[in-house]
Amino acid sequence: MLASGSSGNAALLSTDTTRILIDAGLSMKELSRRLALIGEEIERLDAILVTHEHSDHVSGLPVLARSKKVRAGVYLTRLTVPAIDWGESEPRLMPFQAGASFHIGNIEVNSFSVPHDALDTVGFCFEAGGARIGVVTDLGYIPVSVKYHLRRTDLLLLEANHDLDMLKVGPYPWSVKQRVMSRVGHLSNLVMSEYLTEDFDGAASHLVLGHLSEQNNHPEIVRMFASQALEGRGLRTRLTIAGQHSPSEIFRF
Repeated sequence: MLASGSSGNAALLSTDTTRILIDAGLSMKELSRRLALIGEEIERLDAILVTHEHSDHVSGLPVLARSKKVRAGVYLTRLTVPAIDWGESEPRLMPFQAGASFHIGNIEVNSFSVPHDALDTVGFCFEAGGARIGVVTDLGYIPVSVKYHLRRTDLLLLEANHDLDMLKVGPYPWSVKQRVMSRVGHLSNLVMSEYLTEDFDGAASHLVLGHLSEQNNHPEIVRMFASQALEGRGLRTRLTIAGQHSPSEIFRF
């Protein structure tokens, strides 16, 4: 995870031969800096995958996609393409239908729809070298279809956006609070922990919780909710809280 939170999101998934950037919610300069911190270069990206058009996921995308330094194609759903301001020239786009599966290099990409108030939000599962990675943030609840896609993962990135009590007494206007709490908003700590208690299959050795609100959540509250859910089931899943301001550790499989 290069960045995860309400101010910007980006992650790198790589094998020996393929490098995929998932979302580009940071400037090209900042993305380059954070990639350098983990020994990577923006010029080596093979693809940029986009979950949806909200600014915290695509603010750096138009500049990045048009840069002569970057040879990566941009993969996003057909409905999302016109929702992004590409500037005067449209970059190399690789549109797909939500629910489609395809290969980028030696990585198999499986997309699936998630309930969020954007045009066509998707989550992803990736498979390569016998490992399976699930990525799903920005969803108001976890429908059965999403639970199905998140089975048998070795690493799962899941949203834990807000604490309900903090959100209710926090600084947001009531209309925004209603949006965040809605079924097309964001996952609360409570809903995340209910998923871990009732539906998580326990296959993942690593659970990464991300997209925390800096106004309406705290990493230690998230850790408490998740740890209690995992320990209550006797699971030894390793737990990591992804942050906004620096890259996470590198997870290897």
